Amino acid sequence: MRSYLSGDSTYNPLALCHFRRHRATRPVARLMPYRPRVPHFYPKHLDDFPYVGKYSYALTFSADQHMSRMADEQAIALVVAQFRRAAHEEGFCLFLHCIMPDHAHLLVDGRRDDSDCRAFIKRAKQYSGYYYKQRYGCRLWQRYGYERVIRDDMERALTIRYDLANPVRAGIVADPRRFAGLGSDVHSIEELMMISEYTGAYAIE
Repeated sequence: MRSYLSGDSTYNPLALCHFRRHRATRPVARLMPYRPRVPHFYPKHLDDFPYVGKYSYALTFSADQHMSRMADEQAIALVVAQFRRAAHEEGFCLFLHCIMPDHAHLLVDGRRDDSDCRAFIKRAKQYSGYYYKQRYGCRLWQRYGYERVIRDDMERALTIRYDLANPVRAGIVADPRRFAGLGSDVHSIEELMMISEYTGAYAIE
C-alpha cells in the first residue's frame, strides 16, 4: 500500500492518521451553499435636522441580539448611572428612562445651545456598554438605535404614557411605580403618571 504522504510503497499508519485528521479538520464553510448577503437598512439620522440645541428626543436602544441583559436592579443602576454621566457631559436632562430587560427608552431634553444629541447617544452607549462588559463579560447594545424629535406637548405626553406602560404590557409589574427600571431626574413616577394622564387602560392598548 502506498503512503498517503511520502509517496513510497511502505504503509505508514501514522501518516494515515495524520491524513484523516487533516481531512476532518478542513474548514466546512466552503462546502456550504452560497448565500448572497441581504442588505440591512439601518435607521439614519435626519439630514435636515441639526441635533444640536435645546431640543427634546425620544430614544430607543436595543440590547445585543435582543437578549435579556438588564433584568436585575444592579444592571439597571449601572446603565442609568452611565446615561446620567453622558447627559451631564453633553448638557441633557434625563426626563424619563425606562430600562427594560432587552431595550431602553429615554426621553431627554437639551439644556444648552450646544447640547448634541448624536454625541449624547454615542457617549451613553459607549459608557454603559464598557462598564457593563467589565462587570458581566458580554456586549450590551446593538450598534444602531432609534430617535425621534419631540415636537409638542401632546407628543411628549404620549411618549411618557407609552414608556410608563412598557413594563406593564410586558407583564413585569401591574403598576409602573413598582418597576425598578422606570425613573426620572425631574419627577416622581406618580407625577409623570399625572402629567401624561396615565391609566391602567393604556397598558392593554
